[in-house]
Amino acid sequence: MRPLAWIGIVVLVLGILSFVVPFPTSQSHGIKMGDASVGITTHHDEKLSPAIGGVLCAAGVVLLIAGSRKAAA
Repeated sequence: MRPLAWIGIVVLVLGILSFVVPFPTSQSHGIKMGDASVGITTHHDEKLSPAIGGVLCAAGVVLLIAGSRKAAA
């Protein structure tokens, strides 16, 4: 297989995983008054937008097809 096909497989797998696996994000919120400070850190698990996953899957399929075609002589 050509390297372009391998890249297509990787992008396709990442696109499929983006529908299932949430990505952890954290945000820090706080206030500081003089020497005292109060803060809170929140953690969220968010999935990517389905549009992003769809674009990744489509790009992976296109790269896979382009990488598997034989060059015309």
